Amino acid sequence: MTEISSETRFLHAIEMGLGAWQWGDRMIWGFGQKYSEKEVREAFDVSLNLGVRFVDTAEIYGSGYSERLLGKFLKETDQPVLVATKFFPWPWKVTKGFVPRALKGSLDRLGMESVDLYQIHWPTLTISIETMMEGMTECIKRGMTRTVGVSNFDEKQMIRAYTTLARHGIPLASNQVQYSLLTRDVERNGVLARCKELGIRLIAYSPLEKGLLTGKYSSENPPPGVRGPQYAELLKKLPPVIKLLQEIGQNHNGKSASQVSLNWLICKGALPIPGAKNVKQAEENAGGAGWRLTDDEVAKLDEVTENIR
Repeated sequence: MTEISSETRFLHAIEMGLGAWQWGDRMIWGFGQKYSEKEVREAFDVSLNLGVRFVDTAEIYGSGYSERLLGKFLKETDQPVLVATKFFPWPWKVTKGFVPRALKGSLDRLGMESVDLYQIHWPTLTISIETMMEGMTECIKRGMTRTVGVSNFDEKQMIRAYTTLARHGIPLASNQVQYSLLTRDVERNGVLARCKELGIRLIAYSPLEKGLLTGKYSSENPPPGVRGPQYAELLKKLPPVIKLLQEIGQNHNGKSASQVSLNWLICKGALPIPGAKNVKQAEENAGGAGWRLTDDEVAKLDEVTENIR
């Protein structure tokens, strides 16, 4: 494994983060109808009090509202918070100058002079990876971000980003990808192994598979909205997984299915960033860190989910 750079070392010290995708998102998550700003604020406060100090947002979450909410919360707390946000490569963003320009917009919404991590949200055909990394280099040079990363990049794309940044002496800090017990592509496509080899922090979004790994959903009680039809087939295969999660949890002072699922990711070397819409979810998420599954328990969970998709 490549030695972890001093600039990115803080990311490797974090066990658990907080995802802010749900904050302000009305279309997928129902912000404003199913939960309120007050509940989100309480989730933020509880997360900080329980030691979760890394919050991940993006300019596209809630069309910028997630960043505005986080900025508001940051002004009203005296606790240290590490902030990550993302650049969304809209089709008209075709030059490197769009990257620092977008970060300036994010910083204005957050009310900050710089963030701890700035990420490219998705690769795109309209602007090359090399051009985006040149833009990220500008963000570093201008002091607008402490580190830079990518999101949803496959192994080859990640290497292109890593190589371009390396020419400027800048490490690639992270790759944020979907990773959970039910979505294990990064273990098979080389991304997880290459991250470990190069000292890149793998950040796992949707670590509870949009609620499926909490144990509260089944074929008879599917998740609301678009998630129900999306996961119809997977819900049929879920009972043995939830049963094992609950059994393992009992061996660790009554940890929940979701807490065991999050700890499995930590044991795999990933940084999970589950979302939290309320206090209960924030407390649940925080309880996934600070302890460890045994190697045998990790192996059993690997086996029960090996061919689930």
